[in-house]
Amino acid sequence: MKFTEFNLNEHVLEAISYMGFDEATPIQEMAIPEIMNEKDLIACAQTGTGKTAAFILPILDKLADAKGRSINTLIIVPTRELALQIDQQIQGFSYFVSASSCPVYGGGDGNDFEVERKALLGNADIIVATPGKLISHLKMGYVKFDTIKHLILDEADKMLDMGFYEDIQKIISYIPKERQTLMFSATMPPKIRVLASQILKNPKEISIELSKPAEGVLQATYLVFDSNKTALIKYLIADKPEYDSILIFTSTKSKVFEIVRGLRSKSHYVEGISSDLEQQEREEVLSRFRSKQTRVLVATDVISRGIDIKDINLVINYDVPADAEDYVHRVGRTARANTTGVAITLISDKDMQKFERIEKLIDRQLIKIATPKELGESPVWDPKPVRKYNKKPRYKGKRK
Repeated sequence: MKFTEFNLNEHVLEAISYMGFDEATPIQEMAIPEIMNEKDLIACAQTGTGKTAAFILPILDKLADAKGRSINTLIIVPTRELALQIDQQIQGFSYFVSASSCPVYGGGDGNDFEVERKALLGNADIIVATPGKLISHLKMGYVKFDTIKHLILDEADKMLDMGFYEDIQKIISYIPKERQTLMFSATMPPKIRVLASQILKNPKEISIELSKPAEGVLQATYLVFDSNKTALIKYLIADKPEYDSILIFTSTKSKVFEIVRGLRSKSHYVEGISSDLEQQEREEVLSRFRSKQTRVLVATDVISRGIDIKDINLVINYDVPADAEDYVHRVGRTARANTTGVAITLISDKDMQKFERIEKLIDRQLIKIATPKELGESPVWDPKPVRKYNKKPRYKGKRK
């Protein structure tokens, strides 16, 4: 379905065309008409399916003919990176529309706070906020949300995983009950259903290919001991200059810069990003990665959702994520917008059970490749749990 068939405002269509888009993705095709018809919506769609545009475009369509300026839409997101990404997309899609947005997130300086304060006083049409920072502003008493007509929760499952349930409920208490509420989530666990029943009214429900990696992702795995993982990554990328944008995920931020040190090379630039960095540092690192000044970026799951970086050729899971759903989000960083990409997972002897759960989730068994002999031995694929038998204490008394 082409965007011209949605009957969107001509200035919004002009921006869509200017950005090089023509046909809608399935989530956009299903969600945009419902949102334009003022329906509450609960939508389940994985990362990389175009869900951000699915809610931004109909909101901008409504704002295109609006007069004056006041806060019309509040978008709540789990991370500062996602807030910035959505704000950037709003700026792109509103290029020919008189609509403004402001990201509100933690980690900034005093100047950022003043910009946020002015926006929350009504100098922006759309606020994109993380829960904690928004509540900091709300507690100061100057925020007025009485003009809000649309509330959007993006990556709702991630927010609940991060413990934001009470914060979300507190924020909603400041918003008019007469509103349109949209909830987007990559997964649909019971706790999301409970939240939806509390804040949505007779919602339409959409589900797009829940928890399946994009078709364009070539998935591969290597069986490798932890001590050989860095050497294996060097081996895999050494003779592949066409991979000029490589994203490596690790489950703990303590490993990030250890991996960076191990991968440093004179032939390419390697950087790491985690929540330990200041916000400005994180933005600078991401900027260098986007512009391909940095070939290899090592990251934690803080950016497995919500970072829209195009043309990532290769995603490497340095370790298997504990949550099978996180595998899909990590892998979803490549092969975005109908392109192709490669995702490699390094499986140690300790991670085999976790990867077996991932295979059950994606309904697919992947070929397990052994570590090249020149790099060392390889563990044998055996996901069965190791059974520990308790030895019976020896009988020290006299036998009868």
